[in-house]
Amino acid sequence: MQEPTDDALMSAYAAGDASAFEALYARHKASLYRFIRRLLGPSMVSQTDEVFQDTWLRVVHARAQWQPQGAAFRTWLFTLANHRVIDLWRKSGREVSLDLDDEASPSWEPDGTAWQHWPAPASAAPHSEELAFWRRAGERLLQCLDELPLPQRSTFLLHHDDGLPLADVASALDVGFETAKTRLRYAMSKLRTCMGAYLVPLSGSGPQGDAR
Repeated sequence: MQEPTDDALMSAYAAGDASAFEALYARHKASLYRFIRRLLGPSMVSQTDEVFQDTWLRVVHARAQWQPQGAAFRTWLFTLANHRVIDLWRKSGREVSLDLDDEASPSWEPDGTAWQHWPAPASAAPHSEELAFWRRAGERLLQCLDELPLPQRSTFLLHHDDGLPLADVASALDVGFETAKTRLRYAMSKLRTCMGAYLVPLSGSGPQGDAR
């Protein structure tokens, strides 16, 4: 049998079907928790559970008024979480700039061909050198994500980590499509710069050098 859509489950939950909420929770809990954890960053990671639980609590409280209005349930769910994270950042005294007007256009574009020589992460029998390389690459990517401004980090995570189309990302972040597109471009350029500064592409069978 075909699985019910998120909208159908939410409508059933609004009508009093508690099992529909359980199905929604099971379907989205892992991706939502990962998004919140990475969006908060290491300095506020201890509040991940609080934001996660509060996001679902807001879903519960809004069930009677909820109506599909173009945006998918998943997009709405991530919108709730993103707003809660922004609130926490501001309460902690952090500056959360949502304006890109003072952001200079990326002046560096990486050479995409160099990345093609890195070892395949899903090879059948990877060598220990390759595993070490990709482990180091993954650790560095998380560090680079933490260095992004919050609006750019949320745009990147929603689009690349959670697979939302860019139009849905814009909807989730309450910004225009072009703003979301610009934030993603800035984020990608900064991540490539950050990763390129610490990981040297392969020229042979194993990684060449360690993180600087």
